[in-house]
Amino acid sequence: MTDTSVDPPRTPRRSPAGTRPTASTATAATAATARPAEGAAHSAHSAPSAPSALVGERSATGAADPAGADLHLDLPATGSRRSALMDALREAIRSGRLAPGTRLPPYRALAADLGIARNTAADAYAELVAEGWLTARQGSGTTVAERAEPVPPTRARRSSRPPRPAHDLRQGQPDAAAFPRTAWLAAGRRALTAAPNEAFGPGDPQGRRELREVLADYLARARGVRTDPDRIVVCSGFAHALRLLFDGPRAVLPARTAGPLAVEGYGLAFHRGLLAAAGATTRPLPLDEHGARVGGLAEHPEIRTALLTPAHQFPTGGPLHPGRRAAVVDWARGRGGLVLEDDYDGEFRYDRQPVGALQGLDPERVVYLGTASKSLSPALRLGWMVLPDHLVDRVLAAKGEREAWASALDQLTLAEFIDSGGYDRHVRRMRRRYRDRRDRLVGALAEHAPHIEVTGIAAGLHAVLRLAPGTERSVLKAAAYRGLVLDGLADYRHPLLAAEAMPATDGLVVGYATPPDHAYPAALEALCAILPPPL
Repeated sequence: MTDTSVDPPRTPRRSPAGTRPTASTATAATAATARPAEGAAHSAHSAPSAPSALVGERSATGAADPAGADLHLDLPATGSRRSALMDALREAIRSGRLAPGTRLPPYRALAADLGIARNTAADAYAELVAEGWLTARQGSGTTVAERAEPVPPTRARRSSRPPRPAHDLRQGQPDAAAFPRTAWLAAGRRALTAAPNEAFGPGDPQGRRELREVLADYLARARGVRTDPDRIVVCSGFAHALRLLFDGPRAVLPARTAGPLAVEGYGLAFHRGLLAAAGATTRPLPLDEHGARVGGLAEHPEIRTALLTPAHQFPTGGPLHPGRRAAVVDWARGRGGLVLEDDYDGEFRYDRQPVGALQGLDPERVVYLGTASKSLSPALRLGWMVLPDHLVDRVLAAKGEREAWASALDQLTLAEFIDSGGYDRHVRRMRRRYRDRRDRLVGALAEHAPHIEVTGIAAGLHAVLRLAPGTERSVLKAAAYRGLVLDGLADYRHPLLAAEAMPATDGLVVGYATPPDHAYPAALEALCAILPPPL
């Protein structure tokens, strides 16, 4: 991808933003364009002369209208104004709040904001120039001087984040370097040019109409979803959707009345924790090669809601068998319940035609949940809920009167990106790239560790490597020693999943989408080096 951007002109560092003036606080506006230094012709012992250029721009009345960055100064309410101003500027420079090269406001603008005489501000500038705190040149303004004595550095706050790993094979993250910056920027420009003025006001909690319309068309075409724009609610991702459904005083499915929630026996602990924090109880469904064993739902009359990943079970892999897809929809109809469909990796299938959305079987009994996190980037924080008609108003009530999460500008850009075909082109390109990543992983294992079984590779951004019983923990320790980050399969197992219902399996969850292209070969080499030998 070619970056066509141009670096902006280099400007001096800005000082921190100020606050509104009070009895002891003043804010001075710095001019936005270069101006002559009003103090450049003064010395510490001479009176100020008239400035050689206007301060800021002239308004319609001819008055000076300073514009630019704010300067925050704390001055005492009593005492000499000249001394107080000099002390405040010295302290701001000494503390590092005003960095070397920072341009100060013209003295007339500063005097007006502080409510002091112009000569007082000019004399303070001139004295600080003489002392070496400031420099002033005609035509260049007054700036903070480069000082021989460096400002003592502030003590750095210790970060709780772990250091960046040498090799990153964590699941669930797309290749960040592959984000379509140029195409996204072009879509954003077109979207902003065409956006109505009301798009820049308070957001609609249902989401921008433009996005909901293109999503309805795209999801019908690419995923087999049956819906219309009025049944789509935009959210900030899958976790936000779960919170709207289960958490808070206006939750759509409150734990006290909705009863336990059926979930797959392997899944994200983060999602289970989110549901537990909302007061929801989860019951695990065992898995096999055909996906979740949904037949057991009939044995639990207290369960009326099930959360599934039908397109590609996370993390073990594989779609939900067609017979079980029909069975779980029949269960929801007979129980008057709901199926929450997490369309995880639905757009990234490699070995067969895409598996359509479960929602297409019964739009009134399935809540479809999708996001742009894997297809584009989790940084966008954009997702969508396709709802049964009777849940739309309840979800909107849970969101509130105004959109508080998803940026309207990002929604407009995504709508344009999809409508222009850029989204389809990006998904197809990434599908080819991730399929190549998967093939390289499988090829490396076949060469260096042929005894390791690889599963879940028909779709998605990760694979599961099956290990001999009792070896997972030691392999993860070896990976950490080499700076290789990846997950063990045990981290995803539901704590209530009984061993007799589904025996535990040792394994690794390897995300092959995360590393950039140049780092992928080394990551594969590190992975093969930590795998145990055949028994």
